[in-house]
Amino acid sequence: MSTVPIIKMIDNHFSQQAIDLILPIQQQEFNIPVTLEDQPDLLDIDTCYHRTGGGFWGAMQGEALIGTIALIAIGHQAGAIRKMFVKKEFRGKELGIAQRLLEGLMVYSRQQDIRDLYLGTVNKLEAAMRFYERNHFKRIPKTDLPSYFPVMPADNVFYHLHLDKES
Repeated sequence: MSTVPIIKMIDNHFSQQAIDLILPIQQQEFNIPVTLEDQPDLLDIDTCYHRTGGGFWGAMQGEALIGTIALIAIGHQAGAIRKMFVKKEFRGKELGIAQRLLEGLMVYSRQQDIRDLYLGTVNKLEAAMRFYERNHFKRIPKTDLPSYFPVMPADNVFYHLHLDKES
């Protein structure tokens, strides 16, 4: 499979593929004690992401979902990044899937007049933290998160990025 993966907006029709991609990465690869019950948003992508003014994107290799990123529009010209996962064998700079997913989310955010992006992650995900920092996200204490940011119980590291109007 030498074709370049495509990035596209996905909806509830991809819920099971998203679950099958994300849960094993969380539970088996990184030993994060999170279950599907802790993430009901995966069962209703349309309501939790698209209807907020956010979105849910997938990286597709043919018919297979190999990466995801999601945005919840949380008001106040802000968004919460969620569900940034790429299947292990597709990670890295060669294909640049994570970078393409993030850049697409940032373009969409600017189009929607979202100026501040926030995210939470887990300190075990060191490569993810380096990725966000390379993309100019600044690590912030939990106390600096806006009151309207929906904190996930497992998250213990937080980031913020202010988007300029230009891309």
